[in-house]
Formats: sequence, structure tokens, C-alpha cells
Amino acid sequence: MNETVKKPMVIVTETLSDGPAAWLAERAEVVWCPHTDTEKLNELLPKADGLVVRTYTLVNEALLAKAGNVKVIGRAGVGLDNFDLDACKDAGVRVVYTPDANSQAVVEYVIALMLDELRPRTDVPTGCDAEMFHQLRKTEIGLQLDQLTLGIVGFGRVGKRLGRVAHAIGMKVMVAEVLPESKLRGAVEYPFEYVTHDALYQGSDIVSVHVDGRAENRHMLNADVFEMLKPEVLLINAARGFLQDNDAMRAYALLNPDARIVLDVHDPEPIPPGSEYPLHGLENVRLLPHIASRTNQALENMSWVVRDVDAVLRGVEPMFAKV
Repeated sequence: MNETVKKPMVIVTETLSDGPAAWLAERAEVVWCPHTDTEKLNELLPKADGLVVRTYTLVNEALLAKAGNVKVIGRAGVGLDNFDLDACKDAGVRVVYTPDANSQAVVEYVIALMLDELRPRTDVPTGCDAEMFHQLRKTEIGLQLDQLTLGIVGFGRVGKRLGRVAHAIGMKVMVAEVLPESKLRGAVEYPFEYVTHDALYQGSDIVSVHVDGRAENRHMLNADVFEMLKPEVLLINAARGFLQDNDAMRAYALLNPDARIVLDVHDPEPIPPGSEYPLHGLENVRLLPHIASRTNQALENMSWVVRDVDAVLRGVEPMFAKV
């Protein structure tokens, strides 16, 4: 008589796309538990063999201490800022993720943000007469991207792909990276100017930040940087909220009304209401709800981290492991 093999238990604390969720459910006992339901999560963790998380579940010593049987934690996404990787290593827990899952979505989003800011467009309202029509044509005058210099801070997967699109449009591309120039030239097929961070901030019409979450990048967009930026710069941060010093950014925005700042990520996140957040209420600062990677395809790509979660649980080496 064949004994039924018990499936491993995997807790999902945020969201997964339907296809990957169904795939995982065929191979594991999937238990859905919001990361905000601390009491229920604490009850489930000792029984779990694996976890799947996204952005807001903190994987730290406190969580790992309750998850003694967990062998693998999958991050359905790219950044691992919510992980204490050293604690995971000490606990013998594998960490898997999806490093290139949302690159295209983020690049498209950043290009859209540039066009939003530089190519204003207003729908013709109902009842628009000839005078209003011609007035709209006179006021809705934008800038062409091919006349501008894009500074890309951080030349990883997203930065390289953004540079490719910018070059195709006709923009001049400047790059600042901690990696040496020799390692970057062979990674792309288009020309770019490799410069210091200071030169990039001083010379760019648009600055888009795409660095990783290492601790030394915290508040890299600080008062010293804002002093170097052009007074009419377009600054885009769709990477990580803690890269910016909110108070220094507010001071810069107030002193430079022609500058435009677009933030898809925030520190803290979600954004506190009203005056608790220093970047609220500024006409030249646009705050967006962390949606750069929110396309159907990117969300599904990220959700397929379940393949590597399953691999670890079966004793197979995963494709994308950080620990």
C-alpha cells in the first residue's frame, strides 16, 4: 500500500499571480497569510518549510527565530532590501529571487515619466471653441528628448536597458557606476559617456537613479548632490526610497521651482499622511504609489520565484539564489 507523501508547507505573505500560485499549489501545501496578521503568521511559521514574500514582509532575525523548519524564502521581486541576508545565512535559509523579472516594466515606466513631464498634453474639453483650441496649442509646448542628456546613476540590468532606449530615441547618455568602465563597455552595444557622479549630476538634464540597496547608498541624494543639479533638472527615483534625503530634497524643490522631481518610491513607505511627510504639498514634486513594476507580465515573472522555492525544497540547486 502506497503512503501519501506529505507536501511541504509554504506560506505566502503577500500576492502571487494565479498561474504561479496554482503551480506551487500542485507541489506544496500553500497557506496564505498576510504579513500584517502577525498573530496568525507567528502560529504558522514553526510549521512552514518555505515562505514566499514580496516587498513589505521583513525577513529578519525575529522572523527567522520563529521559522526553525524553513529551508527557503522566495522574494517575488528584484530588490532584497527587506531581507537580513546575514541572518538568513546564519540560519541556513536559502534566499531566492527574480533578478530580471521587472526590468522592462521599470524602463517603460521611467520613459513614460519623462514624457509626462516634458511633453505636456491636455485633452480637448467638451465645448472647446476655436479660441481655446488654439490657446491649448500655444501653451502645450514641450521639450524633445533627443535634445537632452540623460544621466543614469547605477548601470545594472535596468540602467543598461534604459540607456539602450534613451540612445535609440536620440538622447545623450551619461553613466555613473561604482564598477569600472572596462566592465561596462562590453555589456552594451551603444555609446555612453562614463563619468563621475559629480559630473553626471552637474551635466544631466534628466537624472534617473537605479542603484542597489547597499547601506552606503542611503541618502545618496543629499544636500551636496542637490547643490550640483541643474535648477531645471528632472530627477526620477523609481529604485528605492531611502536613496533620498527627504528634507534636503524638499529644500531643493522649494529653491528651484523649475526643477521637477518624480518619486515612485518613498521612505517610509507607505507615505505618512499630510505634513508628516516633508515632500507632500510641493508643486514640483510628484509622488506615485510604487507602481514601476506593476504590469501583468512583470508581476507574473516575479511570481515565478516559486520555481526556485520548489527546487530548494526538492534538494535541487535553484537558478537565482542570493544566499
